[in-house]
Amino acid sequence: MALVHNPILPGFHPDPSMLRVGDTYYLANSTFEWWPGVSIYESKDLANWRLAARPLDRVSQLDMQGIRPSDGIWAPCLSYSQEEKLFYLVYTNMHNSAVIWDSPNYLVTAPSIEGPWSEPVYLNSVGFDPSMFHDDNGKKYFCAMISDHRPGHDRFAGVVMQEYDPVAKKLVGPMKKIWRSHEELSEGPHMFKKDGWYYVFLAYGGTGNNHSELTARCRTVDGVYEPDPRGMFITSRFDPDWPLQRAGHTSLVETPQGRWFVSCLCGRPIRNSGRCVLGRETALAEVVWTEDGWPRLKNGGLTPELTLDTGLEPHPYPPEPATVELHTLPESFLNLRQPWTAEKEYSVTARPGWLRLYGGESPFSRYNQRVYCRRIQHHHFEAETEVDFRPEHYKHLAGLVCYYECANFLFLHVTRDEKLGRCLSLLRCENGKASTPCASVPLPEEGPVRLRVHMDMDRMQFSYSTDGGQHWEKMGRLQNSSFLSDEACVDGRFTGGMVGITCCDLWSNSYPADFSYFRYEQRPPYENLADMTPVDGGSALDEG
Repeated sequence: MALVHNPILPGFHPDPSMLRVGDTYYLANSTFEWWPGVSIYESKDLANWRLAARPLDRVSQLDMQGIRPSDGIWAPCLSYSQEEKLFYLVYTNMHNSAVIWDSPNYLVTAPSIEGPWSEPVYLNSVGFDPSMFHDDNGKKYFCAMISDHRPGHDRFAGVVMQEYDPVAKKLVGPMKKIWRSHEELSEGPHMFKKDGWYYVFLAYGGTGNNHSELTARCRTVDGVYEPDPRGMFITSRFDPDWPLQRAGHTSLVETPQGRWFVSCLCGRPIRNSGRCVLGRETALAEVVWTEDGWPRLKNGGLTPELTLDTGLEPHPYPPEPATVELHTLPESFLNLRQPWTAEKEYSVTARPGWLRLYGGESPFSRYNQRVYCRRIQHHHFEAETEVDFRPEHYKHLAGLVCYYECANFLFLHVTRDEKLGRCLSLLRCENGKASTPCASVPLPEEGPVRLRVHMDMDRMQFSYSTDGGQHWEKMGRLQNSSFLSDEACVDGRFTGGMVGITCCDLWSNSYPADFSYFRYEQRPPYENLADMTPVDGGSALDEG
């Protein structure tokens, strides 16, 4: 039978929304400012997953120009209408999460998970974390957290529900509050029905170490929901040493065999630092029901297990190759905030076999960037690329970037200096404070340069090669990279570490750089522990 190793979706896969249609399971995750919006995965056994769709792929569905880090797509909810044979996806495009929240909620639909996905239906802007519940009587209900910005009021003001008319494509009837804030903030409502009870599952206590999940139920869909008398359904807050922390924000699914499972987000902090350098991830746990109808984790506790058997036949997918040639755009890569136009922002034909990025704004920008990255999914990994770039100015920069958001990144780049000529530089930005942790290195005036980063938990070592990878030279000392995490970032709060490529032209906004390949693969811990001394003088940390 299929064996689950948690997390099932490692590295920056938060806010899971899960369902089953036939013999296929689907899972949607938040993507925040990364483009295209929403990642949807599919599985036959709940253990092995592959990317199935990125439904929000045009500006008419998702406009994120200029949004702050960690705004954009918040907690999408994927559901299915059996009567219509139609997938529903509701989502928040958070425009502003400061003081008064600007949180428009939208709905798109599709006949299959691959699309085509419709133009959006605007629903409302009452709050965030929307979901759609399809009742067995054919009615549909929109549900979301509601916010209240007024001084002296609860910013997380509860959960509201309103009927949705699929013919008129709008919300109808009165909006009712079905849940009021419960000691700590409540969000992420997902509704289910079982044995005549309507259940609402609620993320509770914020997204940090106190994150939890509550359940409540009612005999009527819009009645007063009573909380589970036991209290929390899922949490890691009482077991700080368990490897899967921050557990909460759940979504429930039943297998054809009658077993129940719940997806939840989690984080794997590095021991002694408490920082989740892989961001929030998706885990799985099995659920049983008490005689009086309340859900419980099958393991008898509150925290997800590290391994479990789904009871389903294994259905693995071919693994993603470690090295991807960049003459086609890899589906595992994302860019920031807006779509790119071929032959304008990039080209795969200008130089056959290479990806040409036309220089945009710097990694600090929130507008016209050429940052192209994939998720960091392992505590120990190595990433490598080859860039052919002939900068004419110090305002021309291109290379390898480890990126959390526009105020937190490490950027190893080829550029030009008046004295050194073509050279290699390392730029570090931690919460908006930029530094150059090592001296620039002169490079040959011609020829591609290979760039590499090796990460061990909270440390990164950069290196480079000018002879096609025959010989490698370290670029500076080890960098303490734990600031590329939710816990350390001041502006960013919800995403995760990314690694990839970028090209900047701060002179004419079009100067190109060519990239031939990108390699990412899990690696064993760094061979020479004596070299593993972070630049801040901290000691080696143990993985938690």
